[in-house]
Order: sequence, then C-alpha cells, then structure tokens
Amino acid sequence: MQIKNINRLLLKISGEMLSGTQDFGLDPNALERYAKKIKHVHDKGFEIGIVIGGGNIFRGISVAAKGIDRVSGDYLGMMATIMNSVALQSSLEKLGCDTRVMSAITITQLAEPYIRRKAARHLEKGRIVIMAGGTGNPYFTTDTAAVLRGIEINADVIMKGTMVDGVYDKDPKKYSDALRHEKLTYKQVIDSELKVMDLTAVTLCKENKFPILVFDLESEDSIINALDSSKFATIIS
Repeated sequence: MQIKNINRLLLKISGEMLSGTQDFGLDPNALERYAKKIKHVHDKGFEIGIVIGGGNIFRGISVAAKGIDRVSGDYLGMMATIMNSVALQSSLEKLGCDTRVMSAITITQLAEPYIRRKAARHLEKGRIVIMAGGTGNPYFTTDTAAVLRGIEINADVIMKGTMVDGVYDKDPKKYSDALRHEKLTYKQVIDSELKVMDLTAVTLCKENKFPILVFDLESEDSIINALDSSKFATIIS
C-alpha cells in the first residue's frame, strides 16, 4: 500500500464526471457506475467521505463575465453541489448504502447542516457522508472544500478521481510521450504549477501533511487499485 494504515478517506469527484457522455446535467448511468465503485470500497471496511463539484450544472467563475457577479455565481455553484450530492445519495441508497448528505448551506429539506463532530460520528457508524455546499463561502473551489473537510474529519488521504491514472508532465490525451509521475512533493506541484488542484488546496494539504492520491476513477476497481499501488495513481506528499 502506498500510504500505510488507511481507514478513512475523502473522495473528491468533479461535477463534470457526473454528466457522463452528456455535455452537462446528470447521467443516471454515471451515477450508478460511481455508486457501485464507492459501495465496493465501503464493503471492504473503509470509512468514506465524499465531496462533489458542481461544474456539470453551474460554474461560478465562467459566468462572471456574463453579467452575474462572482459571489452570486459561486453561491449558485454551491447549490449545484447539493443537487449532485443528493443525486449520488439516491444512487448509493438504491444499492443499500446508509448515506448522509451534510451541507455547509442550510437546506434542511435535502441535507443535514454540516457539523464536523456529527460528520465524524456518521462515519464511525459506517455511514457514507457526502459533504455538499462547498465551504459555504464564495471564492473557494470544491478542491479547497474537499481538502478542508478531509482535514476536519481526520481522513488519512484525499483521493481525487479524474479521467487519467495520475499526474503527467503534460496532457497525455494530446501528447503520446507524456510521462506519468508516481510520486510528487507538494513543493513540486506548487513550483511547477501542475494542475492537480488549485494552489489554496495544495498549500492546505502541505501545511497539514495531508497526502493526495490522483487516480483514474473510470477504470475497473479504480479506488482499491489506487490505494494498493503507485502503478494506478500518483501520490503527492
């Protein structure tokens, strides 16, 4: 195993991945596929917290130039993460997983308010906890929210699910000679401006010695493989 004694993990999924083959919105097939992967890991005894982006529904930064101010756009993005979280919860519960959605924005009809101690208690009881609403504040990405939540619940690692099996020196979909990194330091990611997570998120990981695993969420047994071997992920520590 790359990181020893992993019991609790924070899984970060981008909103775009939930749109599947569509340009935007939610793809029921993608939701079901990811729910099965998460259940497979949960069945092996891991405690799982999840943070999902909202880019498949709304991206605050991109609309800032289209007449909606940045703060309003970011709050709309946070609400999009709640929609995605409730959708994934539904898919997980269809598979028999006891799941809770906790939101940094109060919306009691759909989610519990996010309280750190309560989230940890849910995890201890074997429930999957999906943490929605970002940080509850504008100007922070869901990457930063994921790192913050991971640190708060004392997760052993943050796992960022992507479309490629780790971090490369350049886009592997464009360049056949792209080289994959098995290991990186936080400093290398920051200095080389590698687009793993935003600078705030990586710096937060560095300050709290919170390791990051970047892996291909689409591949077979992807989460378990990423935890077991650097052949299937890049570790940043």
